[in-house]
Amino acid sequence: MAESKEGLRDAARDLNSGAVHLLRGLRAVDRRAGLTPARLSALSVLVFGGPRSLGRLARDEDVAGPTMTRIVDGLVALGLAVREPHPDSARSVRIRATDDGERLMRCAAEARFDVILDALEALTAADRTALVRAVPALTRLAGQVSGERTSPSWLGGRAPPRR
Repeated sequence: MAESKEGLRDAARDLNSGAVHLLRGLRAVDRRAGLTPARLSALSVLVFGGPRSLGRLARDEDVAGPTMTRIVDGLVALGLAVREPHPDSARSVRIRATDDGERLMRCAAEARFDVILDALEALTAADRTALVRAVPALTRLAGQVSGERTSPSWLGGRAPPRR
């Protein structure tokens, strides 16, 4: 069944609202990890994506290099990440999560999963089934959205400012 442009716009609005409320609800769970959102996000990239250069980590997190330097400095000071020589370049370093960083991140992720699981179990069986079936499509949708590097049309197509 083809959706009208208006119907798709309504769905986009509802998806946006649902995503915002879901993420807001998970903020309290994330705070229990004891890290700022920026540090937790960078640590997540290192744990689930593997070691990387500072520049690549900054690009992955969509922040400027100096901002990522401060984030990494904080993770290193807490013993959650280390700088080590880059295996391919004697002049470069890469950042990797420590065992403590990996444990903290995996616990934080599990806490999120538990909250989402509890919420799913509170839904009707029909809603759970619909959400489980929608997960692959939502994942593809997220890939489409994150693949865009320009601003929405209401910003005149200008590139977004770097955080």
